[in-house]
Amino acid sequence: MGTDAIICHPDDTVATAVRDLAPGERVRATGCGEVVGIELRDSVLLGHKLALRDICEGEEIIKYGEKIGRATSAIRQGEHVHLHNVDGLRGRGDLR
Repeated sequence: MGTDAIICHPDDTVATAVRDLAPGERVRATGCGEVVGIELRDSVLLGHKLALRDICEGEEIIKYGEKIGRATSAIRQGEHVHLHNVDGLRGRGDLR
């Protein structure tokens, strides 16, 4: 069984798709000794992020073990995590 998404750090709340993924598809996210089975709620393109678990509005998004943004709305496991539901922290001194 192959990997559909990569988990880069044990603290990550998102995984990165290694191929285009379709809604309703059952995907396998692996990395850092973890294997997570997730049913996708949205399309997730190659290189984009998907939620490994439910993320509350205002909660920090973690990738590479680092804070990369905050959820602007609740994000459910298997949803696409991108500009439409994340306020990025990169280059912002006011949100650290």
